[in-house]
Amino acid sequence: MNAICRTAPWLALALTLAASPALAASGPPPGFVLTDDPDLAFTSPDGATKLEQYTKDPGTFDVKWQVWARHGDQMTELKPEQGYGAGFRFTADSQWLVRMQKTGSGEQDLFLYHVENGAFVSATEKSLSDLAWAYFYGRPETKNFAKLDFHISADLVKGTEEAYRWLGVKWPNNRYLVISLGGEYDKHPKNMVMKGLGGWRCRYDLKTGVFDVPDIFARKNAEALTWEVKRR
Repeated sequence: MNAICRTAPWLALALTLAASPALAASGPPPGFVLTDDPDLAFTSPDGATKLEQYTKDPGTFDVKWQVWARHGDQMTELKPEQGYGAGFRFTADSQWLVRMQKTGSGEQDLFLYHVENGAFVSATEKSLSDLAWAYFYGRPETKNFAKLDFHISADLVKGTEEAYRWLGVKWPNNRYLVISLGGEYDKHPKNMVMKGLGGWRCRYDLKTGVFDVPDIFARKNAEALTWEVKRR
């Protein structure tokens, strides 16, 4: 009876291993090399997480970049893989991280990450920049604003670490991000007026995942909608 009911030690080990999740990758795959550019190395305010950027150049002008967050002995990739290096800003509590990702000449996306179980993971299904643009075009005063087609950029306004005190506000710490949207229309000949969107700002609430436009942005945002400059 005992021989039938008792699981053999080797079988128990095999079943345990089969039921266990696969171990996470411990770093970038072969061919990726850690960049030695100090401007592309970032550390969280609490010193617990270091961001490392690795690049792979196959020699076909299709350079790949990966970002890995090192937390103790654990390394986690901050996806997606991109074609350029990136800038980063943490909130003061080291729980949120924004990736400022160059995507081309004068163009940039934003990605948001949050700490879960000690590691940074994507905080939104779509990029933070895509969400911000959707919010912009969904507002009453901007829903008919012509689509930009050149130098389209979403920027994170400096001040995440000190809750944007320099703007003269008293917002809660580690609560909000201020995003600036801009771009141009590329259908104007040289030496003619260049038009587009000149730094329209909105605020993103990290607690609720909701965008809004505080009153302090109203005047500058109205000016941003009529932005133009003479081409040189």
